[in-house]
Amino acid sequence: MSAKNKLQRFAENETFPNVIQPDFNEIFRKDYRLKQKWSSDFWHNNNPLVLELGCGKGEYTVSLAERFPTNNYLGIDIKGARFWRGAKSALEKGLANVAFLRTRIEFIDSFFGKDEVDEIWITFPDPQLRERRAKKRLTSPRFLNMYIAMLKPNAVVNLKTDSKELFDYTKSLLEYNNQEILVATDDLYNSPYCDDVLSIKTHYESFYLTQGKPITYLKFRLHGTIVDVPEEEE
Repeated sequence: MSAKNKLQRFAENETFPNVIQPDFNEIFRKDYRLKQKWSSDFWHNNNPLVLELGCGKGEYTVSLAERFPTNNYLGIDIKGARFWRGAKSALEKGLANVAFLRTRIEFIDSFFGKDEVDEIWITFPDPQLRERRAKKRLTSPRFLNMYIAMLKPNAVVNLKTDSKELFDYTKSLLEYNNQEILVATDDLYNSPYCDDVLSIKTHYESFYLTQGKPITYLKFRLHGTIVDVPEEEE
């Protein structure tokens, strides 16, 4: 994408009512104004709040919102030029239950409080395979602790990825900490779990499938205890 196109998309995002782009000073080491107020001050309803972390172009966020109009969907990514497509599509489709938040995932505890989130989707994140970057994985103990702090009781987290390494890492981490794994498959499209929702394909997923890479899927619950770091990660 050219620099000109990026600037055009950034400018258009500023005009979209379904895009939230806080300044760094609004969130660094402080709570954002919508924390614990997403239902009352942004959505103006009490529908369940579902997050997609690292939403990319927003295909999954928009597709979920189309299928479940009584949920509110918030795609989160730092790259606004990417989710511009999802935000624009949502407006063109008249989807009032979709929005996009431009921020780093590291800062999400500034945005959501206790029992505020009903479900999390993590779709094709960077697996951060180098050991020294393990803490940046969106399923590392650092991030799982953040999710625990904002998820409602019995809420679920979904991880869909082409990375067998990330799938194995996350599954082992959950097992180590006695967390509740609801679904685990290392080949989604050759499993009994692939339904209308799980068969939604992002741009990146379609590319991975053309390469013959199996898609993995984990669905799990994080109960109210802090996730420990296994010895091999210390």
